[in-house]
Amino acid sequence: MPLWAVSLRWELRRGRQIVLDGHVRDRWWVDGRPASFRELLAQVLVLQGAEVVGWWDPVDQLTFPVAGHRERFDQLVRGLSSQPAPAPEDGQDGREEAAGDSGTRRDRERRRRAEGMFAPRAPRRYSSLEDVTAVVRQLSASPDSATAFVFQDIDHALQPAGDRESQLGYLRLRAAMTDAVEPRPGPSSGPPPLARNAVLCAVGDIGRLPAWFHQDDPRVAALHISAPGPAERRLWLRLLRQEFSGGEGATGPEWEALVGATDGMTAWELAALARTSHIRREPVQRPDKLVRAHRLNVSVDPWTQLDRESVARAADELRTRVIGQDRAVEAVAGALQAAYVGVGFGDSGSSRPRGSFFFVGPTGVGKTELAKAVAQLIFGDQSAYARFDMSEYQQEHAAERLAGAPPGYLGYEQGGELTTRVQERPFSVLLFDEIEKAHPAVLDKFLQILEDGRLTDGRGQTANFSQCLIIFTSNTGADAVKDLLAERAADGEDVPYGLLVEHFEDAVERKFHEIRRPEIYGRLKPGVVVFDMLRTQHVTGITDRLLGQLAESVRERYQVELVHDRASVHKWITERMSDPTRQSYGGRQIRNELEALRAAVVRHFIERRPEAGSSLRLSVDADGVPLVAAGDGGGERA
Repeated sequence: MPLWAVSLRWELRRGRQIVLDGHVRDRWWVDGRPASFRELLAQVLVLQGAEVVGWWDPVDQLTFPVAGHRERFDQLVRGLSSQPAPAPEDGQDGREEAAGDSGTRRDRERRRRAEGMFAPRAPRRYSSLEDVTAVVRQLSASPDSATAFVFQDIDHALQPAGDRESQLGYLRLRAAMTDAVEPRPGPSSGPPPLARNAVLCAVGDIGRLPAWFHQDDPRVAALHISAPGPAERRLWLRLLRQEFSGGEGATGPEWEALVGATDGMTAWELAALARTSHIRREPVQRPDKLVRAHRLNVSVDPWTQLDRESVARAADELRTRVIGQDRAVEAVAGALQAAYVGVGFGDSGSSRPRGSFFFVGPTGVGKTELAKAVAQLIFGDQSAYARFDMSEYQQEHAAERLAGAPPGYLGYEQGGELTTRVQERPFSVLLFDEIEKAHPAVLDKFLQILEDGRLTDGRGQTANFSQCLIIFTSNTGADAVKDLLAERAADGEDVPYGLLVEHFEDAVERKFHEIRRPEIYGRLKPGVVVFDMLRTQHVTGITDRLLGQLAESVRERYQVELVHDRASVHKWITERMSDPTRQSYGGRQIRNELEALRAAVVRHFIERRPEAGSSLRLSVDADGVPLVAAGDGGGERA
């Protein structure tokens, strides 16, 4: 018997009414065969001594899952409708008898027969939830019989924040739950009776119920039905072994590997996994590959569909987007090539993300841009890139935003921001920006992702990260770059890349020790990539690219050609970026400096209104003042 059913029996014996939520549409192996939630729960209630088990849902209304319980229910309802009539008022009956009028006696008999015509008669089909709730409340409040009623999907019949009638419906149902009494003991040979007549609710998502319905009364408790645990999955896989490809010859350790790989799967999903194994010819001996094929449900893997030549030239492709970061580009390109080839040290790491990197270095040097470029290269779609700003996850409860709130808490029905994203788009490049600002509880979630390649949300649904590229960024140590630049500039020297690597690796390691999470740094250390500062030779390249984007914008909107004088612009921007303070801000500072040139172009369009087909020349004079003038196209094209 599953753990939730055992817990339910204990709660019923303690006299509590239960709201069941979670996997209420799954199935379980009971008495040598698969049993639905309805069958198993009815069996549990009968074992508890219920002589009537009723089941209500919005589609079939009131039904009875156990043979003979419908008839017993009708008997009990007839007993309710045949209660003794109230005694007549004092003197009334005596006056009628004194009259000696036989006609009056005949009238009273006729009225009694007429009233009986309109009394509730079994069998009767209760057509409304209000009618069912009313009779359930009466039966549950009676000690003469042991009854149990289950209301499934009540959240689809009554809205949690609905109108007044919906609120009354919940109040009536809770009154039936709390008014239930302990039935009188039955025959000694029968099963022990319920501690109280049971009135239960079963919903897929407890967040759809009003919080007060199950939280404000100590006699009502919530019980979550989780996905099958290891023991249950092991049982299901053993019973389904003949349906798996390679199942007959699989060894015990191979089945155990599949038990671990199917964490979070329901019983229905395990049966579907067996069919996937048969259809896709994926053997049990490759559990991670089998589970991945089943969960992703795609025949085309974009990692393997990359063009071989494009993979070989990945570094060149990325270098066009990210200037001056050859070492970072080479490291990422190497990971893409490894993912494309698909070989490794056995299958132990095949469920882990395709790659994980920890980008550190000065601010504004292309860390985010490289992540976007990778998404475009692999998936052909920059929207495959998703950025999570870790400065928004500095509180402990922020971990729930990533993986979702637990049952009964605000936001439970929405799921987690991270898990939902990966469930919807399993092929993604995920960037976690400024990881050092996240709360340690959030960092623990990342450790699970890096080790196991999966994360289960508050609703029990598992997100698989095996097809994701994970990138963490950090600016730890960046605040000291300005001092390094100033110190070396005073000696007339540049900061060597080796010194930057030593500085940033030491700063990051100290940071993780300060927050008492050295194991996370240990896991990330192989993927640490230190970004270089922007050297002088790279400043002009970034400048040309940004001004090229400005020229494209002018051309597209006004059909005017904008060219810039490279000599004057390069001399000016190089001098500006030689200042250690400006240099420490990286590429963002270059964009900031170029704002003066963009403003000059805007001013020229406002004042001169150049005609379509004309050309403009952008330059900087000796005093650093931007100049825009009509040109004949003789300048260099931006």
